[in-house]
Amino acid sequence: MNMKKTETDELEKAFEVPAKLLEEGIEFVEKEEKILVSKKPFKLAEEYWNTLGPGLTSGASDDDPSGIATYSQTGAQYGFKLLWLSWFTFPLMAVVQEMCARIGVVTGHGLAANIRHRYPRWALYMITSLLFVANTFNIGADLGAMAKGTQLIAPHLGFMFLIIGFAVLSLLLQIFTTYARYAKYLKYLAFVLLAYILSALMSHLDWGVLMHNAVMPKITFSKDQIFLICAILGTTISPYLFFWQTSQEVEEQNLQGRDDENKWTQPVTKKEIRHIRADVWSGMFFSNIVMFFIIAACAATLYTHGVTNIATAADAALALRPFAGDLAFFLFAIGIIGTGMLAIPVLAGSTSYAISESFGWKHGLYRKLKEAYAFYGVIIISVVLGILLNFCGIDPIKALIYSAVANGVIAPVILIFVVLLSSEKKIMGDYTNSKLSTRVGWLTVAIMAVAGIAAILSLF
Repeated sequence: MNMKKTETDELEKAFEVPAKLLEEGIEFVEKEEKILVSKKPFKLAEEYWNTLGPGLTSGASDDDPSGIATYSQTGAQYGFKLLWLSWFTFPLMAVVQEMCARIGVVTGHGLAANIRHRYPRWALYMITSLLFVANTFNIGADLGAMAKGTQLIAPHLGFMFLIIGFAVLSLLLQIFTTYARYAKYLKYLAFVLLAYILSALMSHLDWGVLMHNAVMPKITFSKDQIFLICAILGTTISPYLFFWQTSQEVEEQNLQGRDDENKWTQPVTKKEIRHIRADVWSGMFFSNIVMFFIIAACAATLYTHGVTNIATAADAALALRPFAGDLAFFLFAIGIIGTGMLAIPVLAGSTSYAISESFGWKHGLYRKLKEAYAFYGVIIISVVLGILLNFCGIDPIKALIYSAVANGVIAPVILIFVVLLSSEKKIMGDYTNSKLSTRVGWLTVAIMAVAGIAAILSLF
């Protein structure tokens, strides 16, 4: 009895901070509701939709085909046992992404530019190089997954044709579409993630078992499970999202006419910060809800029928078909394609923001091609290398492993800079981190450092 009580106490302490953050988030929502309570429902919904932007895009892109494969494998191999990770990672990633958003909107510059301006450049060059490698492997894996997902629906289409076609379409949209229009495209594309929620609801979920496992953490500490947990952490709290979120806030400012790039402090109102917080927390919540249902769907169908070996998102879609039906299979496959179209520009764009800001090049999706050749050149190179990875004999699973290891190395390092920058009064003014946010930030650094070391050790 004493042993059980001790274990219970330890679990309560471990999840005390996330619980406090969730309470803080609920209080924030309640305050917003009081402000808007007198408005009509449609008007309220419209205002809420208009506050969503970079946070929603970042959260949705986090559920890319590589992430879908990881979550599918989690459900297929361990059932509902690791379902609790979907809510445990939520406040951690939301706090970090909110820090990134505030850095962007307060300073008017991206994350790499802020690091370059205030810290040794060798550290920035090192993490930018690793980010380039990790994102390139991820782009390659996502392009391959999109092609395989399409072949599930249209088997007659060639693999090479599909990869090149998706890559070219993504590049054309990113380079030749105005930022205002492109941002709307990414925002609406986030709706494709609803396909995974719908496919899960068709999987005959046992809600009693589901909720029990969602709130009761279970870890066996086996080598495979530890690596999978590290992979989940790496795909949810991803370095590319830090750079993308910060730079997208700057892009939003540019849409409003900010034209002085030499200033390092921008006028910000409390209302703007509230909107940013609502956007980020909504986006991260949406991302983790999708993660929750992907794990649940695969646990309810594949795990219960002994199908435990899922290597790709396409494998998961195929395996679901006999147990969840043709519609669930179709929705899962469509989701792979849609999330890939959302994730590839985010991956390539975050790489280009980081490299361009590191070297002081002109950058930004709001610029035309002739105004930022180097910026768009990095995007093109990233995608082209991603295409080539699919034809040079590198196994897509190994590509994801290499990407996870690279992310594991750089994530805690970048997070250190994020926490330091967002906590500095001289930089952030009245919008520095709260004490709780700072603690959660350092907790996330520690968790990601442990995950990175564990991921590396698991390869030997």
